[in-house]
Amino acid sequence: MLHFTPKSASWLNLVERWFAEMTTKLLRRGVHRSVAALETDVRSWLEHWNQNPRPFVWAKTADEILSDLARYCQRISEAGH
Repeated sequence: MLHFTPKSASWLNLVERWFAEMTTKLLRRGVHRSVAALETDVRSWLEHWNQNPRPFVWAKTADEILSDLARYCQRISEAGH
């Protein structure tokens, strides 16, 4: 299996997004009374995730993200900080 890894840090964004997914789906409202229980739940979640893997799909194009960033930078530069 071939997996393309960009030469920039954008792959790290995907890793962070994956951990955010795990946090949202497993950890945020979970109750783990011990480290062993947490480890068991994480391993179970990983097994389930790997049985039905799916790619992350970005909701915005690069141009939309850059446009939003430009508007944000313009707004904060005019704030007088």
